[in-house]
Amino acid sequence: MTLVNSGATRRQIIAASTLMLLVVRPARALDAPLQQAIRAWAGNATPREGRVVLTVAELIDNGNLVPLNVRVTSPMTPADHVQEIMLLNERNPGRELARFQLSPANGRADVSTRVRLATSQHLVALARMNDGSVWQHTIEVVVTLAACIES
Repeated sequence: MTLVNSGATRRQIIAASTLMLLVVRPARALDAPLQQAIRAWAGNATPREGRVVLTVAELIDNGNLVPLNVRVTSPMTPADHVQEIMLLNERNPGRELARFQLSPANGRADVSTRVRLATSQHLVALARMNDGSVWQHTIEVVVTLAACIES
């Protein structure tokens, strides 16, 4: 039997296949436990879209080490600053991915970390401002090789 080498690697084939799934897959709503975690963290504030930018690859080859960045638009002055940034997930065994406490002394609200993701899911970045308002950004990521799965 002869195999034809088209020049495509296994990783490229998996990525292309997964990307095709992204195109035809309809958007899903956040699951109830994630919505509940958002409400619990936000308290009386209603999270609004804007000010927060969560940056992570939409297609993740390996869920064991996923770099991400959260940036919040804020002058970081005593009168207007981010107090806390929370990262939540939909499908990992624990809802919280990371929590960052900030103050005007930080100079800017821009944090980076690496996380493990069990499977394809929604990620939510939330920011609490010193005036009590809460801002959010939600994205959906596709993980081709899962991590941190409970047995």
